[in-house]
Amino acid sequence: MASVTGNGRDGSAAAQATVSGAAAPGRTTGRPRSADADEAILTAARELLAERGWDGMTLGDVAARAGVAKTTLYRRWPGKAELVVDAMAQLFDTLRPVDAGSVRADAAVTIRDLIALLARPETQTAFLALAAHASRDPNLRSAVRGKIIDRQRHLVYAGAARAAARGEGPQITEPDLLFDVIAGTMVHRMLIAGEPVDDAYLERFLDLVLPAAPK
Repeated sequence: MASVTGNGRDGSAAAQATVSGAAAPGRTTGRPRSADADEAILTAARELLAERGWDGMTLGDVAARAGVAKTTLYRRWPGKAELVVDAMAQLFDTLRPVDAGSVRADAAVTIRDLIALLARPETQTAFLALAAHASRDPNLRSAVRGKIIDRQRHLVYAGAARAAARGEGPQITEPDLLFDVIAGTMVHRMLIAGEPVDDAYLERFLDLVLPAAPK
């Protein structure tokens, strides 16, 4: 089977293109409005993470890429970690619940979308660096959890609600635990172990976490 690493649904890809293409590199014409400035800054942060990595990305470079003054950036984000949290939160907020016809199909599509985001170089750079810094900074850890991780729990709750509405029975009885298992497994597999998630691996994983769900 074909690998799903780096691929997503068309809708997810379009959403990602919208996020990553919000500001062209080096845009300097005019003075962006506040919302436009925020969008340009977050986009520039993701671009520079992908291009230069954590250590190579500076807030000055982000401001220059976004076409804003450094003071504009510093008014919104006091440091690199806080900026990267918001840049990643915006990216992961492109994940959307999907009705693919069954609880297993819903889960497969949603996990593939997650895989596509985790495969992006800016995501991998950001998550590994944030994990290291958050281990020494409780406030940063709280921000990562609140802005990136916990905001995606609605995906599993939506899947549970759709399964119940279809009459599929209690396929998802502990949505928070299932979310932790899915997110933890995919992050460990891709970011820690450095292994791909192909179709065969995903099918085995779904057999484990949704054993009663029809294929």
